[in-house]
Amino acid sequence: MQINKIGENVYQLDNQIATINLTPGIQVYQEKLLDYEDKQFRLWNPRRSKLAAAIFNGLSIFPFKKESNVLYLGASAGTTPSHISDICTDGKIYSVEFSPTMMREFLEVSKRRKNLIPLLEDATHPYNYQHLVESVDIVYSDVAQARQTKLFLDNFKLFSKENSIGIIMIKARSIDVTKKPSVIFKEEKSKLEKGGLKILEEIILDPYEKDHIAYICEKSF
Repeated sequence: MQINKIGENVYQLDNQIATINLTPGIQVYQEKLLDYEDKQFRLWNPRRSKLAAAIFNGLSIFPFKKESNVLYLGASAGTTPSHISDICTDGKIYSVEFSPTMMREFLEVSKRRKNLIPLLEDATHPYNYQHLVESVDIVYSDVAQARQTKLFLDNFKLFSKENSIGIIMIKARSIDVTKKPSVIFKEEKSKLEKGGLKILEEIILDPYEKDHIAYICEKSF
């Protein structure tokens, strides 16, 4: 087996990617665990995680570091946050989720991962949790709703530092099912730029996630 390091605690194993398991022996979403030498790897499924899909499709800007603090919007049951937890071992991942049902599942994951901080909140109202979240290095958004770009911008403006990176996963069908995804992508990109962000990279997520795009951004100066 060929193993290459491609990021902080992120490795390529032959034609797969994986993170080093922060909680050895414990799965989050029935992912495969692989022991090799003194490490245990968690295979990172691109059909279950949009960030993994972006990596598979050539993502070159990967801002997650060991000490990074992250605001994660749309944590759901914790699949992608758990891999970020493997990476940012000395940071905090403030994990916002609106659904009580999803939050119950997420709480089981966060019990074993002390760097995951669960917040049962509505990402469209960031001032409601402003007192709970410090300024972060990365704002990551995966919220499938019509105003997903606005809520990302609102959170980025409130919680980012001067050099913070923003990552937003745009789901075209959640914005308008009558338009072509390519048209929606251009419209949402324009909103990001008008909102004061510079697009550093864009990655289409097909075939792993249909009609999705990832935008990686920073503040435009």
